[in-house]
Amino acid sequence: MATEVVMALTREGTRGGRFLDATLGLGGHSEALLASRSDARVAGLDQDGESLVRARARLAPFGERFRATRGNFRDACALLAGEAYDGAVMDLGVSSPQLDTAARGFSFQHDAPLDMRMDTENARTAADLVNHAACDELERIFREYGDERRARRIAEAICAERRAVPVRTTLQLAEIVTRAAGGARPWARLHPATRVFMALRMAVNDELGALREGLEAIGTLLAPGARLAVISFHSVEDREVKARFREWKRVGKARVLTPKPLGPGEKETRENPRARSARLRVAEMTGGQFQQPQQGGIHG
Repeated sequence: MATEVVMALTREGTRGGRFLDATLGLGGHSEALLASRSDARVAGLDQDGESLVRARARLAPFGERFRATRGNFRDACALLAGEAYDGAVMDLGVSSPQLDTAARGFSFQHDAPLDMRMDTENARTAADLVNHAACDELERIFREYGDERRARRIAEAICAERRAVPVRTTLQLAEIVTRAAGGARPWARLHPATRVFMALRMAVNDELGALREGLEAIGTLLAPGARLAVISFHSVEDREVKARFREWKRVGKARVLTPKPLGPGEKETRENPRARSARLRVAEMTGGQFQQPQQGGIHG
């Protein structure tokens, strides 16, 4: 939703041209912002080292107007200390290159090690979680992060399987989940393992914790009148963003510009089917005081 993000952050009446792309990925939003006005400058953050390499190469023609830093947006205050921005974008979830790279272990479309780390320098993988977390903890993860109604049955099936043999690959896990869910249903919109894989990815990367801390951290870096655009891809993330924006409005920190989230246009969903579930929410800072998050060092 690069077009919608640019319109939200740079339309007439918004401030300056200094922007933060807190989830840089391959640099699509940064490129759109830099191309939108000649005085735009963008700072990009991403915890994925491979994404940083690709984004830097893509955005090299913009020279000093773009710079990138490796790190999680939850640590934005420490990584970008003393800086202020006129707009910021957060594009949540996993990127297409991460999904499409089999070795990263995000998808059950390929047989690969159960990894799912966005930051490959982090120690814990999805295999660690699947093989060592208590059954009750797996159930909680599948239910809370994946809205999986068969969470208990699936968690018990995984725990039974791992007592016999470790669960180490994506297809091995997908098969366990499919059996526990009663088998694949050709007419169903989602594969039986979809919600479980999403929930594991969110747990491995502490995505909700990072989102809560990141929203507050980025809020401290935005000047009054600056706008924050957040794109989420499923209800768990969207509920968190919606609740935080409402709280900011209640205490006078921000004005909510999207009472209902915006979706992608027909052309974008046709060209990129993965975008169909995207939801964009935008808030404008009003000058209320943000409490800077406690920094215990850079997460890694």
